[in-house]
Parts: sequence; C-alpha cells; structure tokens
Amino acid sequence: MLAHRNKFLAAVLAAGALLLLAACSVNVKDSDKEKGEKNVDIRTPVGSIHVRNEAEVADTGLSVYPGAHRKEKSSASDSENHAANVNISSSMFGVKVVAIEYETDDSPDKVKAYYRKELGKWGKVLECPGGSVDGVSIDENGDDDSKELTCGKGGHGDSKTVELKSGTKARQHIVEVKPTSKGTDFGLVYVQTRGKEGEI
Repeated sequence: MLAHRNKFLAAVLAAGALLLLAACSVNVKDSDKEKGEKNVDIRTPVGSIHVRNEAEVADTGLSVYPGAHRKEKSSASDSENHAANVNISSSMFGVKVVAIEYETDDSPDKVKAYYRKELGKWGKVLECPGGSVDGVSIDENGDDDSKELTCGKGGHGDSKTVELKSGTKARQHIVEVKPTSKGTDFGLVYVQTRGKEGEI
C-alpha cells in the first residue's frame, strides 16, 4: 500500500541528492542484518540526508489503532520495508517524511472513523479517493504552513485505497486505508517541509 509513498520517498531522495552530493561523505550502516535494516547518512558542505528504514509511531504524531500491529515482510525475499524515516536538510530547504504501515482485522470503516477523530486535531480532515497525492511543495518564505491541503490529482491507481489527511502543506498528517481479505492495511505518514527559514 505504501508503494506510491516509497516512490515519493525515492523522488525526494533523488532531488535532495542532486543538490547535496558535491564533495560528500557517505556512511551506510546495517542496524539489524536479520531484518535487513540499514541506516544511510550522507553529509556534504551544503547539507545532509539521513535515511532509516525504521520509524517510531510517535514521529507521525498519530496513535496506533487499538489492536493493530506493525506489518511485517511477507518473506525473506520481500524487499519492501513497511517503515521509513527520511530527513533532508540544507540551507535551501528541508524535507522530513515518516511512514509506518500497520494491519488490523477490523473493517476500513472502523479505522477511518478512529483516524477522522484523531486527525481533527490539526483542522479539517480530507478524505481523498484512490490515495490521491497533493504534491509536497517547498516555499522558501515558509508560507506553506498557512496553506490548506487539497486532495490533489491522480494517485497510484488503487481505487480501494482512501487517504485521510489534515494539517497544512508544510505539515501533513496522513492515514492511508486499504481493505484486505483479512481486514485492513493502513499507513501512518507525516510530511514536513521548510524553505530557507525554519526548522525540522
């Protein structure tokens, strides 16, 4: 379900790398070889990129739906990690993305009702069909923190997926909900951006 989020993370990393990779040092560390977890740190004179394929739910600003559990790899050959924590920082811009995927035996309607209430802490809650993506923008003047979210256009083509989100374009809290034969898969996502000013 987080496949299109992974593509988004790849795009963020590619853009960040192009801007930051002059005279850089790269450090790749296996944090848990059995789980295939890696930490990547890239430091350059103009900024840094930190990538973790593990994340803490507290970093999304959301709680875990009662009784749900973290989604695990389906097999040893499964290359998809169901969590990510990416932080790109430079004097020009900053982007932070945290994503974690869970599963529950409960219905999508119950999961959506739970997160509609929780997302309401950050304002109006949008329900976007098909996992539509409202492109992440980076306003160098920092004005995105006052801009309202929209459902955006398109998505990843999965008509069963619904995306709930609230916040601003600079601070997005997102819950992706997808029905499965056993219940519901859902992803908790937090996206924060900044321009030249501000902190992440």
